[in-house]
Amino acid sequence: MGCLMSTVEELISRSNRLGADPRNTNYAGGNTSAKGSDVDPVTGQPVDLVWVKGSGGDLGTLTPAGLAVLRLDRLRALTEVYPGVEREDEMVAAFDYCLHGRGGAAPSIDTAMHGLVDAAHVDHLHPDAGIAFATAADGEALTKECFGDRVVWVPWRRPGFQLGLDIAAVKAANPRAIGVILGGHGITAWGATSEECEANSLEIIRAAQAFIDERGRPEPFGAVVEGYTRLPEAERHARAAALAPVIRGLASTDRPQVGHFTDSDAVLDFVSRAEHPRLATLGTSCPDHFLRTKVRPLVLDLPPTAPLDETVARLKELHAAYRDDYRAYYDRFATSDSPPMRGADPAIVLVPGVGMFSFGANKQTARVAGEFYVNAINVMRGAEAISSYAPIDESEKFRIEYWELEEAKLRRMPKPKPLATRVALVTGAGSGIGRAIALRLAAEGACVVVADRDGSAAASVAAEIGGTDVAVPFTVDVTDEAGIRAAVDATALAFGGVDLVVNNAGLSISKPLLDTTEADWDLQHDVMAKGSFLVAKAAARAMVAQGMGGDIVYISSKNSVFAGPNNVAYGAAKADQAHQVRLLAAELGEHGIRVNGVNPDGVVRGSGIFAGGWGAQRAAVYGVPEEELGAYYAKRTLLKREVLPEHVANAVFVLTAGELSHTTGLHVPVDAGVAAAFLR
Repeated sequence: MGCLMSTVEELISRSNRLGADPRNTNYAGGNTSAKGSDVDPVTGQPVDLVWVKGSGGDLGTLTPAGLAVLRLDRLRALTEVYPGVEREDEMVAAFDYCLHGRGGAAPSIDTAMHGLVDAAHVDHLHPDAGIAFATAADGEALTKECFGDRVVWVPWRRPGFQLGLDIAAVKAANPRAIGVILGGHGITAWGATSEECEANSLEIIRAAQAFIDERGRPEPFGAVVEGYTRLPEAERHARAAALAPVIRGLASTDRPQVGHFTDSDAVLDFVSRAEHPRLATLGTSCPDHFLRTKVRPLVLDLPPTAPLDETVARLKELHAAYRDDYRAYYDRFATSDSPPMRGADPAIVLVPGVGMFSFGANKQTARVAGEFYVNAINVMRGAEAISSYAPIDESEKFRIEYWELEEAKLRRMPKPKPLATRVALVTGAGSGIGRAIALRLAAEGACVVVADRDGSAAASVAAEIGGTDVAVPFTVDVTDEAGIRAAVDATALAFGGVDLVVNNAGLSISKPLLDTTEADWDLQHDVMAKGSFLVAKAAARAMVAQGMGGDIVYISSKNSVFAGPNNVAYGAAKADQAHQVRLLAAELGEHGIRVNGVNPDGVVRGSGIFAGGWGAQRAAVYGVPEEELGAYYAKRTLLKREVLPEHVANAVFVLTAGELSHTTGLHVPVDAGVAAAFLR
């Protein structure tokens, strides 16, 4: 058992080190393995095994649970029954009959490569420098020139059992070799020990990069195109925020997508150069790249200073052409056995002077698609520096993109959550009801911008939800129109646009009419009446540009319809909000934007408003101790139950999750039953 643990621990450590450096491989790209022995619990005899990273795992975060464990004798025995490349896909199912024990990850298509190569440790990686050689027009000659007989060229072959046989034969025929360059794909290295294998992988990567640096042309992407240089940062981000909802709407024609924006130096330099249209049209090459980025990106052919309406019109024209081209690509290569076309929208959109917009079913997928295209840019730069970029043929790309094994992987994915792909902006989300709403929306699959005047509270709630792929904070005062526009822009830059807005920010001052000052009145109306108006206006502008419909939800109050004592400013502001719901529902319906409200009452526990003095004021009005106010409110309801922030969040979810898709202009009471506030 000690030897077994040492083998697995070494493999995990090596994998994590290699996967932590993007120069070595991309996210979820490549795989590693180690061979060793363990005791067969049935026979009590030693059995030779191979541990290999399973399907879909990521080297940088790999754990033992992410390894597939197979019996080496059974895996190698498959060579006797291998039916040939025309029936390649059958071999993945055969790996299941080679598994040792229960649990572990599903074996990947590259399992044969690791099991058949006669080396104790094997790494298969997708380094940019290695793929630059793999996609160079004269990659075989360059590999020989750079590495001599230490690294051998293997022509492009689709990943699978035959590729494993090919690499095993190369290893046997080249005893001095430490690895191979896989044409159009990546690298594979091996070693007798884990340390030697890792050292050999790194030697190949470093030598390839050094060769490119020393021998490459200085400007492989050509001269800078006049007018295509990057905008200053503030202008660039403003332009990106204006374009993001439009582009997201186009990229979501077939199915809703979440977006990610990148304006890294690599992207901005690429789209400023003369050769970028040609290279982008050639598409990516490494299977991991184009599975994430599609066969090629959509590229805007206007400078960043073009008028916004002209840019939007051109994007729509290019998008229509892209869809036609993609359908033609599918029709050229699809057979009767091919899976149905998954959608004709681009996953990558390049905008000169501004940056790159990438899309996916969730934020992580969108972000990773962008990272993969940056990898592709680096690959193209390296290949063009030492040769010319020559990716694999489109027919081969199609075979990978519409591989039945890839389709099976997609079918194994869990059913999306109700709010998956939806982007939510919640105001007043740093505490109380807003916090509960943000948490619930995120739990149901939404990406959430946690907006609050208290930046530290917003950051705390966003961190509570998770990382930046699911939630980001934004500090904003809803009475500041410029700040609200900035919040909506930040939402677009973070997630591509906005679909769901919750007007929750609020406060209250409980005073009778004669004690209510003009300042009291103005403050409450500024925050709730004007603030809701400003948020709805900015969000609706983005939603209309996006063309995907949307939801605006107002957290109003029972007091919007019930005339309580000592409450004139608060009640009037809430009544204003309640009528905004009706007005905006009538106005925005033609754009598919639904506007609804929630009328809570007596939300004491966890409420920022009550903790800020409102609780003490209301308790004094009703003549009860402040700590008993929640119980007092509960006793006066029909259900005799206290209302909590989570109950309000439940109502927001119900209004926005799709089951009430034909409902707009509605107010939902969440007050445990206050007869005087029944809606009529």
